[in-house]
Amino acid sequence: MDRDCKRRKHIRNFSYALAAASLLSIADLAVKWVVITIVMNPPRRIPVLPFFDIVLVFNSGMSFGLFSDMGAWGPKILSGVAIGIIGLLIVWLWRAERMNEVIGIVLVIGGAIGNVIDRVHNEAVTDFLSLYVGQYHWPVFNSADVFITIGVICLLLPNFGSQTSVSHNDKVARK
Repeated sequence: MDRDCKRRKHIRNFSYALAAASLLSIADLAVKWVVITIVMNPPRRIPVLPFFDIVLVFNSGMSFGLFSDMGAWGPKILSGVAIGIIGLLIVWLWRAERMNEVIGIVLVIGGAIGNVIDRVHNEAVTDFLSLYVGQYHWPVFNSADVFITIGVICLLLPNFGSQTSVSHNDKVARK
């Protein structure tokens, strides 16, 4: 395959990956809209399983409510940081070679964009999934958080248990 053909294929695959991340963001925002306007109108706790409820929480901080006391500038600062991270992830996506990297990065970008748009629109992120065991509750989260978590797992799993291989040049140099 010639170089120009490889470049076109790379650009096409990169475009597909960005489109997939956009679709994930749209799906996340659509689910949040349904939860806010239909499911949680009026707001209440909806038991689904003995360990899972649907509730409505607006998180002005980041994961687990961290930095929720940053005042009026909090959502703007957190959104700016998230946009910077998304930019770095897009660069990583351009350079990614393994499928688990591409899938993981797409999931993280899609979830992050969904949360940024939600934060800009509502000055908080809409969370609605509540997991618990007895009186012990996991912090309420949303579909974007699920995407991000699965994406990070995709990025980490292939690296567990693997050893860094010695390059061919190092082996030759030792002889």
